[in-house]
Amino acid sequence: MQSIPDLMPLAHRMNPYPLYAELRRDHPVCRVEPGGLVAISRYEDVEYVLKHPEIFSSHGFRVAWQPEWVGDNPLAQSVAASDGQEHTRLRSLIGRAFTPAAINRLGERIRATASRLADDLLARGEADFMESFAAPLPARAISALLGIDPSLERHYKRWTEVLVSITPIPENTEHVRRTRDTIAEMKHHVQRLIDERRAQPSDDVLGLIVRGGPDGQRLSDPEIVGLVFTLLTAGLETTSFLFTHAVRLLAERPDVLEQLRAHRELLPKFIEEVLRYNGPVQALPRIVTTEVELAGVRIERGACVLPLIASANRDEARFPHADRFDLEREESGIPFGYGAHYCLGAFLARLEARTGFDALLDRFSGFSLIPEGLVWNRGLVTSGPVKMPVRFLKN
Repeated sequence: MQSIPDLMPLAHRMNPYPLYAELRRDHPVCRVEPGGLVAISRYEDVEYVLKHPEIFSSHGFRVAWQPEWVGDNPLAQSVAASDGQEHTRLRSLIGRAFTPAAINRLGERIRATASRLADDLLARGEADFMESFAAPLPARAISALLGIDPSLERHYKRWTEVLVSITPIPENTEHVRRTRDTIAEMKHHVQRLIDERRAQPSDDVLGLIVRGGPDGQRLSDPEIVGLVFTLLTAGLETTSFLFTHAVRLLAERPDVLEQLRAHRELLPKFIEEVLRYNGPVQALPRIVTTEVELAGVRIERGACVLPLIASANRDEARFPHADRFDLEREESGIPFGYGAHYCLGAFLARLEARTGFDALLDRFSGFSLIPEGLVWNRGLVTSGPVKMPVRFLKN
């Protein structure tokens, strides 16, 4: 397979779409850096990978989340990194806590949090949108869902930034130390929460999971720790980046903002099109379980493949005028996976996004980015700003 440029340079991570278009056109299946991963860029092939977990195993997340330099990482033993009977067992014990009915019970608390955060932005006029709204809103939702003391929320953003910065090769010795120390700190806090639920049973999601299913099946403590790690990374960072990408788009496309302000009923379509056009998830790593051919390229057993979700969502073969943001688009992308691995938190993410943007649009007529303060994340699975200063224009 022919080598291509590194996926990790800042310019690419901030705007990967020109490179993705080149890959789809010339090298739809090819090795990339870091780590010699096999990138898969066309919609048809990405869809095939995600729909065939018996060939493309989610154990790829174990490779991504637990390279040798990291040591133990509970994410690598979570439901997102499992397949087959193991995945079915984990998901059945977890899924009852993530039904639409269960999530809708959080609606009023999410609305109250969104209103309070938006009022704070209204009073300030200028702020780091990530720190002041995009991260705190899903953080509070996760705390409410799990029944976690909100005092821990001050740690969430730092924890997730460290976890999603894991790459095949560490940046330096400080990166190694920071990652290992953060994982140890998180494990300590989460184990304490599990012990508290065991000593004093509760009806929040964490309490239900610790208690186990009606048939007596239970998750082990390491599996529960992995679940909480997953919720804090996937549930916090992806929703936060959905907010920041959407506000960036509205700042750069006032015509879209005006259309949305005039027709608030388009908000669900706006969210779906942001997820397709510039969603937070870049790729979902998989491990090849048996030699396979894809797009005319043989991929050996044991290879780690990188189905590029963000590239598939810009594939002209699937989406007419794929590089155009279109509020009237009928076709949705694949931001939350497929089938058995469809994201358990998708309903919650959409609820948070709709509620959050209702609060913002009620108060602001526009958003102006302050580019010199923008700081981007470093990671393969997700992409977005960890700092994003914005001026807020009042209604």
